[in-house]
Amino acid sequence: MKKVTRLGLIMIMGLVMLLAACGSSETSGGDEKKKLRVVTDAAYAPFESLEGDQVVGFDVDFLSAVLEEAGYEVVQPEHVGWDPLFIEIESKEADLAISAITINDDRKQTYDFSFPYFLSTNKILVPEGSDIKSGADLEGKVVAVQNGTTGQETAEAILGKNSKDIKKFENNNLAIMELEAGGADAVVADNTVIEEYAKNNPEKNLVVIEDPSFAAEYYGLMFPKDSELVSELNEAINKVFDSGKYAEIYEEWFGSEPDVDNLKAQQ
Repeated sequence: MKKVTRLGLIMIMGLVMLLAACGSSETSGGDEKKKLRVVTDAAYAPFESLEGDQVVGFDVDFLSAVLEEAGYEVVQPEHVGWDPLFIEIESKEADLAISAITINDDRKQTYDFSFPYFLSTNKILVPEGSDIKSGADLEGKVVAVQNGTTGQETAEAILGKNSKDIKKFENNNLAIMELEAGGADAVVADNTVIEEYAKNNPEKNLVVIEDPSFAAEYYGLMFPKDSELVSELNEAINKVFDSGKYAEIYEEWFGSEPDVDNLKAQQ
């Protein structure tokens, strides 16, 4: 009787261990997706903005497609603000940032970037009837910019790095408010941001000025230096390009077709 009981006990324990192993495989196997921490500055419509407590925009939809393609869990970017997102990435508190971040040589010294995913240029926003018709006309004028952006760099190239005529703000919304309040003659910022603002607020009577001398810029996902994520998300970005998903998202937000060949040529 004891032998039978002991044998039965051994068989039961074996069965329990087998079931436990099967259960573990189901919960921690290939179906479970890895989750990344993503940070942004959600004050940059149409790329990212807040609707209630949700971050929405072109960047959010694009990133979701890339993460899904790469096999990561699709997550909501955390709105931390412009300057803080750079700190979060440099200190490796976050895995990546997406926030219409221009790839440039200065930033490359501290951060890693993905392949470019968006072409942009800076343009000038002015009230209707302004005598500002080009970048050169900004001399002697008060210009509002978002601090730490290429819009600031563009204004500084014309007015001087420490010019008292450059007003720096935490985000472009505040810079535009300064223009509307009469505290600035112009805003210099990424073309899509100010074009969308002028189009969506016709009662403000604002005009967007293009200067061909302003250099083209490309946005990228930004990572901590030496991040292992760069290569696999680059691969996913190209798959999103090639599948037509990128064009679908782009057309939804901007109503036109993107130049994917140009973006891929920058790789």
